[in-house]
Amino acid sequence: MAEITAFGIPTRVHFGVGARDRIPQIVAEGVYRRVLLICDPGLLGTEMFEAISQGMAGVETAVFTGIDPEPKDKNVVAGLVACQELGAEAIVVLGGGSAIDVAKAVAIVMTNGGVIADYEGDRRFDTPPLPIIAVPTTAGTGSEVSGAAVITDTARNVKMAIRHPLHAPAPCAILDPLAVSTTPRKVGVYSGIDAFAHALESYVSKLANPFSDAINRHAMRLISGNIRAYIDNPRDEVAALNMLCGSSMAAMSFGTTGTGNIHCMAMSLGSFHAMPHGLCIALLLPHVAEFNMQAVPGRFADVARDMGQDVSGLSDIDAAARGLKAMRRMNSDLGIPSGLAEAGVPAEVLGRAADRCFQIDYNRWNPRFTTRDEYYELFEHAM
Repeated sequence: MAEITAFGIPTRVHFGVGARDRIPQIVAEGVYRRVLLICDPGLLGTEMFEAISQGMAGVETAVFTGIDPEPKDKNVVAGLVACQELGAEAIVVLGGGSAIDVAKAVAIVMTNGGVIADYEGDRRFDTPPLPIIAVPTTAGTGSEVSGAAVITDTARNVKMAIRHPLHAPAPCAILDPLAVSTTPRKVGVYSGIDAFAHALESYVSKLANPFSDAINRHAMRLISGNIRAYIDNPRDEVAALNMLCGSSMAAMSFGTTGTGNIHCMAMSLGSFHAMPHGLCIALLLPHVAEFNMQAVPGRFADVARDMGQDVSGLSDIDAAARGLKAMRRMNSDLGIPSGLAEAGVPAEVLGRAADRCFQIDYNRWNPRFTTRDEYYELFEHAM
């Protein structure tokens, strides 16, 4: 008999053009008197930021912008100070996955005490965090609905994952195409492929289930079918909303299923070489897919179908190969470098990254068991 599995998210998602206009109502419904605005520094003073901040007239606010591109524990410490000084009762965060992860970490420590490293791992805190209203400005991480936050522990030079299916997602997410209409091209590319990888890895996970399957397959269709149009014109409201929805849908699922080797390897490599997370994901995507499709060819055949490939009459493994070609073509169309070396990754860090991969044990989710040496070989292939 199959194991009993629970599926669900605590986030209420408001989506559509102009969804940001719901924020004053949501703040009023929560009776929040003091709200910390956490914002990517590059968004300070933008039309989106001004619209949100002006919509909270009558609410005491403070603004925190101390966010690094790859969020660090020092960002959380500084954000916590701002939160405590205000006596914030809620957080509104405007930004990409880095800003949202910092907001989630601040919210956890604000109500549970200690430092964010205390909560590394699964279900390490009990008190619900401060309420968050998250407005993503990239269609990629899905952090607004995911049960995880990733923060770098600077003392150990390790990316920590803080996971909790009930308390880590933001209680409220605003998916507004206007919020992603000025996303820089590279940021849009990297975050979009990251979102696709979330859906892919969740779909082929050992813990995949009927609910996650339905959500992930639609997410893959939305992302692969809209990413080129969105990157070519981020003001395309239909493509932008489809990307935002696909990103959030994938993140709703991987909280239950986990991800796999793509994210395991990107997270590990990121501890030893600074590079955009989404770029690393894109560079690893086809190599890990080729490795994993040997274990679950039927699942990867479905991926090919969801990427719009005609696989009529093909065996599962041949259909899966069509999907692999589609992934490589997507990377090429979006200008992804040919390999890790071209992206500046030095070969000498690969051994340590492979060691780290095996230590953090994504084999509980990845469809094909992977040894330390196989991780190293995958890194080498991706060079």
